[in-house]
Amino acid sequence: MPQRIETIETIQQFYALMQETGKLRRKLVARIMEGESPYPQGSEQLRSFLNALRRIPRQNGRFVLTGGAGRTQTGKPLRLELDYEITELEKDLIFLEQGEEALLSHLAELHPGFQEELDRAFAFCRSLSLPVNCLISDRDGTVNNYCGRYLSSIQSAYNAVFLSRFAQTAAKRSVILTSAPLSGGGLVDIDVTPPGLFILAGSKGREYLDGKGRDGRLLIEGEKQKKLDQLNQRLVQLMQVPQYELFKLIGSGLQFKFGQTTVARQDIYDSIPVTESEAFMNMIEELIRDIDPQGEYFRTEDTGKDIEIILTVEGESELKDFDKGDGVLFLDEELDLGLSRGGNLVCGDTPSDIPMVVAALIKSPETSTIFVSRDETLKGAVRQVCGRAHFVSEPDVLVCLLNQQGKQGR
Repeated sequence: MPQRIETIETIQQFYALMQETGKLRRKLVARIMEGESPYPQGSEQLRSFLNALRRIPRQNGRFVLTGGAGRTQTGKPLRLELDYEITELEKDLIFLEQGEEALLSHLAELHPGFQEELDRAFAFCRSLSLPVNCLISDRDGTVNNYCGRYLSSIQSAYNAVFLSRFAQTAAKRSVILTSAPLSGGGLVDIDVTPPGLFILAGSKGREYLDGKGRDGRLLIEGEKQKKLDQLNQRLVQLMQVPQYELFKLIGSGLQFKFGQTTVARQDIYDSIPVTESEAFMNMIEELIRDIDPQGEYFRTEDTGKDIEIILTVEGESELKDFDKGDGVLFLDEELDLGLSRGGNLVCGDTPSDIPMVVAALIKSPETSTIFVSRDETLKGAVRQVCGRAHFVSEPDVLVCLLNQQGKQGR
């Protein structure tokens, strides 16, 4: 019998529940990929998780959790959307209890024009010889639907099965490359695919877990690493102050990537008052100036939600930010991806993913790309660098396309 899920009142309890969904999904996906039927108790347990989320109190249509409580402080209320967490559990239950065709019908209801888009994408892929030599894909917004909080963006079971089929039968090497950290609240904590099918690369490709479970990383010059360690230590100390600990519980939280640190100052729901968010931003900037007064080691980017603190790298003529293209070239050299042999497929959804396409093209002109985007400006930028480009509007379309390709590659 499934364990009884207590009422979820705090954001800490919410994250703990989502981690439990990840553990269960890994077991279910492993069974399916081994050709076994998922056990009924698995669906029952997923449903209990879903019901626990639905029982969270709401105000004005948003779920309300408390978080950021210090030893002498009452937790502040956080008003959140839980669309990703709930809808992905709903999709998993349809997939597990009613089957793949029922899930595809459900996705067609969610996304108008879904089947037509899938057919067009499949036609584009007919020009790709199978197996693909190397698949390189971003995660969030590309092969995984967006979520408002990274730590709760646990991969759904259906998504993991569909992607695993492609990696198992339609690609020689498959890489998931993200700007998020690899571990410690990173990619390996939210991924539920069976070990060995994907190379998981975090921090824009600076660190990786290969198909045999071995990890590696790009070396960082000693003084730069020392500065980054100093910064991270100061941030940990800051987040222990009750006034600021809430910032590590919203949105991207506090992520220590390899060569980069991300600090959330707001989430997509604007849970933090503007004055508090801006004051926190100013405090972080002051902290950075204290450690790097000449601006030699760090570049900062403020997205309005996150503060990205990035170690500079040597470019051809000046210091530049390490990008995903640099990560692709490092992984190709480190893990022998064989990009120079051609037949590569690169997938992304934002301008930060274009350098991955460029890097693959440097190695071989026989590179194709599929981007998830409705943005005509982005589409134009992708077409400028790659003549063999296709576009879909939703991650679910791309994931189902790869599933079809995986079946064809058997």
